[in-house]
Amino acid sequence: MFDELDKYKKNDHFFFSPSNNLEDVCNAPTNKSGIYIVFALKDGRIELVYIGRAGEAKEDGSISVSKNGLGGIKENIVNGTHLGEPRWKSWKSKLIKENIEAIDVYWYVTHNNKYADCPKELATYLLRVHMDMYGSLPSWNSEQLN
Repeated sequence: MFDELDKYKKNDHFFFSPSNNLEDVCNAPTNKSGIYIVFALKDGRIELVYIGRAGEAKEDGSISVSKNGLGGIKENIVNGTHLGEPRWKSWKSKLIKENIEAIDVYWYVTHNNKYADCPKELATYLLRVHMDMYGSLPSWNSEQLN
């Protein structure tokens, strides 16, 4: 769906289910910024439910790892807020409430010595692509706006 992500060679994914501890299963780097895309696995179907990011461009054009310079993508996934709670808590609640078996979280480091793509700009672009294709934002992104 997002061919533009193919250039990011430092990437991976992990599964998270209600019985897991998000910090334990999250294999995202703690010292890099980038984006992450969340797919829900429910009733034998897969649905993109969230596009998130960690880090943004600084005034000098470099990419920040996080607000305090620590934690990177992993910190944002595990302890960043979603619907007013840390994700380790809110995502577990959402999976239970929505009868989702698991989520598959793909993460991508968006900077290296060849490129320094701003995670905020890339996430905004991917959200726009999703909007153009489906007429709406991913469901968990839409909830954050309300």
